[in-house]
Amino acid sequence: MADDQTLTASLLATFEGKPPPAPAWFEDAIAIAPERSTIEVQGVDIELLTWGEVGKPGLLFLHGNGAHADWWSFIAPSFARDWRVAAISWAGMGSSGWREAYSADTFAAEAFAAVEAAQLEAGGHKPIFVGHSFGGFPTLFCAVRHAERLRGAILVDSSIQPPEKRWKGPPPRSGKGMPIYPSLEDALSRFRLAPPQPCENLYIADFIARRSLRQTEGGWTWKFDPAIWHKFSMPDLGEMLTQIACPAALMWGERSGLMHAETLDYMIAQMPKDVLRLPIPDADHHVMLDQPLAFVAGLRGLLAAWA
Repeated sequence: MADDQTLTASLLATFEGKPPPAPAWFEDAIAIAPERSTIEVQGVDIELLTWGEVGKPGLLFLHGNGAHADWWSFIAPSFARDWRVAAISWAGMGSSGWREAYSADTFAAEAFAAVEAAQLEAGGHKPIFVGHSFGGFPTLFCAVRHAERLRGAILVDSSIQPPEKRWKGPPPRSGKGMPIYPSLEDALSRFRLAPPQPCENLYIADFIARRSLRQTEGGWTWKFDPAIWHKFSMPDLGEMLTQIACPAALMWGERSGLMHAETLDYMIAQMPKDVLRLPIPDADHHVMLDQPLAFVAGLRGLLAAWA
């Protein structure tokens, strides 16, 4: 959320609030509906989506900040023939519950609870984690602290800045609560991507926007916990880059505003030399929205390297 460029505002103007036309591949993908369930992890219900047969190799998709498991609902079906696939909504996001405090350890617990509940290891293989943006941070944490439990870890446009440019913590709280919009259409018109970027595939933006909202007394509001970054802790990410102890890969959008040359040079220099690297052309930060078919093809290539 947070971009004043073309997104759902233009959708509503052009399509009168109805979903825009989508290509056949997208319609076919979302027609393969996931099995939906919840799992309790340290007292909080976590949303779990699964596709594919139990017993096939396990693949877990982990979304970014303020997003939810359905960001993968048009990607995961492409892997369901050969993999047992799962996606979760992190605590504090999507339809999962909220915590009093969030940490790398609780996020890791949620990921491995999903591995167990989805039976991603039933075929005798360790799972592979794919984390986009913020989702790459717990993925990195697991590739360091729980490497023996992973077959591989893939960071997708997960930006880790050099020390002098690193995040210094959240800004002071504004004191404002979560906005409530009187209608679904009004709420959809406020949907934005963060960080700001254009989005040509409006049918995908519309799909995820509708699943980013919940109805509440007085109207519609966003599903995520607005205070999550004020209740969050994680070890130094730069130091963890040097400690990756399982097969790993880095994917990024070539136009991503978060993966400048300086950032890439820093991350690649810190990572083990055998980490695979794959830029996706004509993609911004939200790689799977910008170039979904290229993302699928690239991910298949990485997975094949670890077959």
